[in-house]
Amino acid sequence: MMPALLSPETGSLSCPPAEASAHAWMPHSPCGASCVDAPTEAGTLRVAARIAGIAGVLLSFPIAHYATPRRRRAGLQRRYARALLACCGIRVRIVDNRTPEDRREGGVLIAARHIGWTDIVALTALEPMSFVARADLVEWPMLGDVAKRVRVIPIERERLRQLPSVIATMADRLRAGERVTFFPEGTTWCGRAHGSLRPALFQAAIDSETPVQPIRLRYLDRAGELSTIPGFVGIDSLADSFRRVLRSKGVVAEIALQPQLLPDTDRHELARRCEQTLEGDTVARAFTDVIHGSEHLEAVGTGAVRRAEAPRATVGK
Repeated sequence: MMPALLSPETGSLSCPPAEASAHAWMPHSPCGASCVDAPTEAGTLRVAARIAGIAGVLLSFPIAHYATPRRRRAGLQRRYARALLACCGIRVRIVDNRTPEDRREGGVLIAARHIGWTDIVALTALEPMSFVARADLVEWPMLGDVAKRVRVIPIERERLRQLPSVIATMADRLRAGERVTFFPEGTTWCGRAHGSLRPALFQAAIDSETPVQPIRLRYLDRAGELSTIPGFVGIDSLADSFRRVLRSKGVVAEIALQPQLLPDTDRHELARRCEQTLEGDTVARAFTDVIHGSEHLEAVGTGAVRRAEAPRATVGK
């Protein structure tokens, strides 16, 4: 049994112990409907406008992708991801805790905790990257076509024999200088509770000798408290999750880039160090809101968001 680990900002959760998994790399999240907030705040007209906007973004992306020169597609993906989040009513705040050395060019393995389908869109709004994601994602309505365009690396968690080929594909892309993102918890959690990081796919960083970039991704409400609205857990269908997100207001996806980790020869140790980095408290060096283009610093605590004017930011540009 794997216990639900609670984020420090929250008290007890009604998460039961996780069920036994089919194998060591395939955990089950105990999160379910009781973990997820589902306030209905957006009116019918706003929801209808969001649906129309999302459909327009997703249907036009393949055309824009093919019409754009290859060298400009990275910027196109970032703009479309930002537009899609804006249509969902989700703003993005980037927190840069990296050192100057971490900003060098080259392949990077990005590790983040997993909350829901919005994670992939939010991280793509930061910068273009490929993802290791559930194999059936490419079959989802509209989102599946986007997944193909961003070159998702499919994985079937129940088929352990596929892991070596997935790791090899990840390592090849890292050696080629790409940024590859994976979710080492192996499944989604509600955003207040989380699971242990599974070490298997960290092997790609060791094999390719590329650094690991931990990213602390969380969702906040208008009061700066943790939000579970984007959680895609339990018996949720894709329609249930979409409906909950579309009816929400004031959700902010906070993406904190933590200092990079150099790989060693032990993936278990690398996973442990990554987990410590994701759980540790680090003072934010820079904030920038990439959705609405506002040029300000924002300090986020467990209370209300506080604002302060700042010089022009460059993070995430």
